[in-house]
Order: sequence, then C-alpha cells, then structure tokens
Amino acid sequence: MANENIQMKMENIWQDTCGSWGNCTETTIQSFLEKSEESNIDPQYCMSWVEQHKAQIPEWDTVSKVSLEWVNQHTSTGSPISIKEDY
Repeated sequence: MANENIQMKMENIWQDTCGSWGNCTETTIQSFLEKSEESNIDPQYCMSWVEQHKAQIPEWDTVSKVSLEWVNQHTSTGSPISIKEDY
C-alpha cells in the first residue's frame, strides 16, 4: 500500500511538471526530479519509472543525460560521501 501511495504521488508530480511523455524535456524532467525529492521520493525510483516510457519521450537521449547528471549531483550515487567526526 505504501508503494501505491508513492506511485500515485509521483504520478501527480509528473502531471504537474511534465504533463505528458511528449512534453518531457530537459527542463521539465529536472523540475519533476526536484519536486519528487522535495516530497521524499527517491529520484532514482522516479527515473526508473520514467525510463519505462522512454520510447514515448521525443528527446530521450538528452532527457536521460540531464536526469542522470541531476541524480548524480543530488544523491550520494556517483559521488563519495565524506563523514567528518570530531573526536
């Protein structure tokens, strides 16, 4: 049930930011990822869902590249995590 709520929330964000697969651009995908992250939805989960529809996205190569860069900049994936502790 929790996954269904996350899916519905993500799809609502998709409607608000992109509106349709044909309207998915490098700008709208970043907005979608930002709003998803603000709603505590994993951007990688979102991109996995979006990628399932890549055949319907006109500029998929560009959208994919921009979204991968965004995910790498905003999540720990792709960048080392540094933890500094004072003893």
